[in-house]
Amino acid sequence: MARISVIIVNYNSGAHLRRCLDALGLQTFKDFETIIVDNASTDGSASAADESPLTIQLIQSAENLGFAAANNKAAKCATGEWITFLNPDAYAHADWLERLIAATSRYPDVDAFGSTQLDATDPKIIDGAGDVYHALGLTYRAHNGATLNAAPPDHECFSPCAAAMMIRKSRFQSLDGFDERFFCYGEDVDLGFRLRLAGGSAIQLRDAIVLHEGSGVTGRYSEFTVYHGNRNRIWLSYKNMPALLYIWLGPVQLAINLCLFINYTRIGRGRVYARAFWDGYGGLWRLAKARRSTQRERRATTANIARAITWSPLKAMRRQARQQSVE
Repeated sequence: MARISVIIVNYNSGAHLRRCLDALGLQTFKDFETIIVDNASTDGSASAADESPLTIQLIQSAENLGFAAANNKAAKCATGEWITFLNPDAYAHADWLERLIAATSRYPDVDAFGSTQLDATDPKIIDGAGDVYHALGLTYRAHNGATLNAAPPDHECFSPCAAAMMIRKSRFQSLDGFDERFFCYGEDVDLGFRLRLAGGSAIQLRDAIVLHEGSGVTGRYSEFTVYHGNRNRIWLSYKNMPALLYIWLGPVQLAINLCLFINYTRIGRGRVYARAFWDGYGGLWRLAKARRSTQRERRATTANIARAITWSPLKAMRRQARQQSVE
């Protein structure tokens, strides 16, 4: 049994996966296992698992299960006390796992940890330092585009980004893993939201670092990314937001989502965004049972959630987050 189970979901990742595995092979912390789920790739990228010197458990899927379901599938096979999710387009510093496991001693009551993601093409630029949930219904990676000296010290974040995050396996199981209805995008914020509703918290670590090619596989403004990212934002707000906050913020979020249509139209993605908007609000009934269950069992108060959310519109414009120091 390994201390950490590193899970990678591969789908036509090309050379990204090989570089990701090369970085894992250089880790100073060695007590980990590697599990790859290949989502029916057609580009031959899964062959990197056979060529790597790492001992890898490769799970071949006959179809594209999506990020959420594939990670859940691998988690059932994981033997580690901790599960670490890593994107194939994320390349870990050699001490990444060492920094993550050291944090479990500093913060023994914390069940989830996020990594500092630097831009793989320019490591002096931050790609993300934890995921933000904004009162306007927006989600984004904190400090995206800021210079490295703006990277905050260890702090409580709303949700770790699943491109490079670690969570206690028992907690992941108690939360029933990622919501597979999300398929891809936003499932990590949904998981972080549910962790917080259950009374847990997550710490974003300054010195656990990966280089990340944001949407390096799917494309930042591809139809796939625009559709799933925006549909899932609508779903996770409805599913997780306490009633008083949802009643209050719902109309504002609806207005924001309507306004976003203009922005996506300008970049030629108006049609796909309209479909995401329609399927998002039109599909809320699919999450009604999950919402009732989540709200019935939650331990966090409405005030707890309100304090964890980022409210300032200026912070949203600057890709900043509300931070609570743990130092």
